[in-house]
Amino acid sequence: MPKGRPNTMNNYGVLLHELGLDEPLVTPLREHFLQPLMALLYPDCGGGQLDSHRAFVVKYAPGQDRELGCHYDNAELTINVALGKTFTGGALYFGGFFQAPSALAKPLDVEHVVGQGILHRGGQLHGARPLGTGERWNLVIWLRASAVRNRLCPMCCRKPDLVDDEGFGDGFTREEPPTVDVCVLT
Repeated sequence: MPKGRPNTMNNYGVLLHELGLDEPLVTPLREHFLQPLMALLYPDCGGGQLDSHRAFVVKYAPGQDRELGCHYDNAELTINVALGKTFTGGALYFGGFFQAPSALAKPLDVEHVVGQGILHRGGQLHGARPLGTGERWNLVIWLRASAVRNRLCPMCCRKPDLVDDEGFGDGFTREEPPTVDVCVLT
């Protein structure tokens, strides 16, 4: 079965849409639970307008990916849930936003706890410290709002040039032209 990489930085994991889990699991989770919560917590960065996502599971283990360098996500908001197994080390670290020159001057370390998730803005610089022992599996959901990203690409900070794609297409949408009601008498 063909399998894509979860993202450009992780080598081990799986995209949930490849397992057929987007429509029955992730989309209802986003629409019914995450969007209402994000609308309250992050109204200024598209929290109430989340209309797409990219969901994947990543694996960290000795001899495979053990850490993740500093980066920001292709998302307005990100949820990262530690699924298991038993591990030591591998704390997440967070800095400021990628547009700020001193964004990683004093990073904040956050220990991952199995069964708990961490929510952050996609543009916040972050990474994962080296795993000590064991294996760690994480569910990551990049939450996207086309109303935000159609105006300014979160990766390059420019107005995007859209190309046709299948599925959610990195969360961009072509704005529909206004409709004309041809049945209205004037």
